[in-house]
Amino acid sequence: MPDTQDSGWREEFTAFFAARHQHARRTAYLLCGDWHWADDLAQVAFVRLAAGWDRVREPAALDAFLRTCLVRAYLAEAGRAWRRREASVADLPDAAPRSGRDESGEAVDRTVFMAALRRVPPRQRATLVCRFYQGLDVAETAAVLRCSVGAVKSQTSRGLTALRAVLGKSITVDAMVEVER
Repeated sequence: MPDTQDSGWREEFTAFFAARHQHARRTAYLLCGDWHWADDLAQVAFVRLAAGWDRVREPAALDAFLRTCLVRAYLAEAGRAWRRREASVADLPDAAPRSGRDESGEAVDRTVFMAALRRVPPRQRATLVCRFYQGLDVAETAAVLRCSVGAVKSQTSRGLTALRAVLGKSITVDAMVEVER
């Protein structure tokens, strides 16, 4: 933790937390598909950010640091054996009507989309969330995930293919971004 003598960091951190907590929580939910787990992931990310607060020199880098902590916490937790034993179903549940959208299927129902996203392997899911929800480019995503640019490209391609296989339709960036709304 930063020096306890300097209370200025606490006020800065509190303001940053208040401004970014809900966004971090929604991002965590996209990654894991469970609000309770999302709360845990957001908490872990903010604790890591607080511990490294004095090492972040640029205020603009705080979002990147938080995002990196969040994604890495998710990937570490998703790799644990007891998480992999969670039951998944072969078929998606029947979906509710498409919330007044047109019948062409342009917009994907949020519930169906989240169920499909949960069926994508964790690394591919993290790549998709970074690329499309967070709006990171390939190089930024590679830095967050600690992998090569080529790995990000292949994980993105495989993740989109997996989503298309589950949903039976083409996936657009708008569908990924729409989940937040």
